[in-house]
Amino acid sequence: MSLIITTMEQGFIYGILALGVYITYKILDFPDLTVDGSFPLGGAVGAALITKGMSPFLALLLAFLAGALAGMLTGLIHVKGKVRDLLAGIIMMTALWTVNLRIAGTANVPLFSQKTIFKNDLIDRMFPGTFRNYATLALIFVIAVGAKLLLDLYLGTKSGFLLRAAGDNNKLVTSLAKDAGNVKIIGLAIANGLVALAGCVFCQEERVFEISMGTGAMVIGLASVIIGTSLFRKVTILRVTSSVVRKLSFLKTTTTVFFGAVIYKLCVGIAIKNFEPRDMKLITAVLFLVILLISTERKRKVKGNA
Repeated sequence: MSLIITTMEQGFIYGILALGVYITYKILDFPDLTVDGSFPLGGAVGAALITKGMSPFLALLLAFLAGALAGMLTGLIHVKGKVRDLLAGIIMMTALWTVNLRIAGTANVPLFSQKTIFKNDLIDRMFPGTFRNYATLALIFVIAVGAKLLLDLYLGTKSGFLLRAAGDNNKLVTSLAKDAGNVKIIGLAIANGLVALAGCVFCQEERVFEISMGTGAMVIGLASVIIGTSLFRKVTILRVTSSVVRKLSFLKTTTTVFFGAVIYKLCVGIAIKNFEPRDMKLITAVLFLVILLISTERKRKVKGNA
């Protein structure tokens, strides 16, 4: 039971991270390595503000804005500086290592004695007795679902449709008298804002900030997106209208991303129970490779059948 609760908690946190990676990887087709820097950026901002007595809930918002700024700078380097997308992400990821150290003040900031979103008087009153064991999971779930719903609402707006078009067809965006480059910058800002939000939640859940907490964040996000979109791609329902049967998607892509994150963390959790903690990076790499091979094989079969 403890394994399930822990997996769900971290799965939903990484689900928020995966939403950001979904925007860059699936929508913009942008290999954004800024993620490995913006995830700990959210943790650094949260830790610095909380240790200074600021509300941990306000820290979430400011962490999102800090991540959005980092994503915007990546977009500016790529769009205005004409730097290749991969290199732009590497440059920003490298710069954020120093920025995160400057913000946090040190490579390790413990929060055990500080009030966080999971440890405060309000949470103690809302979850008395044995229910306190589920407070962290409930709060993470609310934050994750809130982030997902807000992203869904945005993607349904005119700006959201332009964002989708920017990844598929830049000429279409230009024909609508919009700058495709500016649309990409907005998309990268939103994506890294979500990643930094996940980092801030993770930092408060673990009650410590570590400068290296972002290492492999991009891999986790990509694995979650690929698992979710591959496994749940064909989940559909039938709707009958005027004697016409139409197939409709039952799960939004953003929802499948969350399922992918939970499944990924469950696989890693099971693997870690049978190996030593120092093997985690190797397990993560092997698991990600297997996921990619399965995904590639499925795409090949689909093309072959077509």
